[in-house]
Amino acid sequence: MITCITIDDEPLALKQVVSYINKTPFLELKGNFESPIEAFSFIQENTIDLIFIDINMPDLNGLDFVKSLKNPPKVIFTTAYSEYALEGFKVDAIDYLLKPIDYASFLKAANKAKEWFNLKQNAAEEIKSNDDYLFIKSEYKIVRVKLDDITYIEGMREYVRIHLTVEKPIMTLLSMKLLEQQLPSNNFMRVHRSYIVNLSKISTIERNRIVFDKTYIPISEQYKDVFHQFIEKNFLQ
Repeated sequence: MITCITIDDEPLALKQVVSYINKTPFLELKGNFESPIEAFSFIQENTIDLIFIDINMPDLNGLDFVKSLKNPPKVIFTTAYSEYALEGFKVDAIDYLLKPIDYASFLKAANKAKEWFNLKQNAAEEIKSNDDYLFIKSEYKIVRVKLDDITYIEGMREYVRIHLTVEKPIMTLLSMKLLEQQLPSNNFMRVHRSYIVNLSKISTIERNRIVFDKTYIPISEQYKDVFHQFIEKNFLQ
């Protein structure tokens, strides 16, 4: 299931895309918004796979909004202006739908997204792990990574960067969600849509942020309660 939201300042256009999402079996609607500003905090606190977003909107257009996101979900643009198509693909958009949008065109774009996520899923399924290490694909090689050497994992669009204590970071084509499922939950915790941390490597927490050397990792609202439960369980008073 591909989780998605849609953003459009035109209520009728927004309602139409919502109806298309709801009738597409492999799409799961998580929210709909009439402005990017309304959607921003939701995206920061929730893991979303795909955004359907209009480009020409007041205050903040769809292109600038996507560019402003640190680790944006995949994007399908919806707009009445064909001249924006090239700009849309510059931000790695999966597709570009010209209004008025019929369901056949919408489904074709949605299937493109499905194919992309299937390719990513297949790459992720090749990860092999046990309680001590995992094997992952990186730069056409299979790399053995000791779990104890992992400090934290950073989501970066299609890739993740695995930060290690003794070596340079490793890049691999995996989703944060699938990697989170593979790692032992007693040692690793998701604290933000873009970060998984090795709990045994945490030495300092400052102002709701985990400090690794000079890196500050935010703890988002979505994961704050679970993380604080872990701290309270291990806190000496």
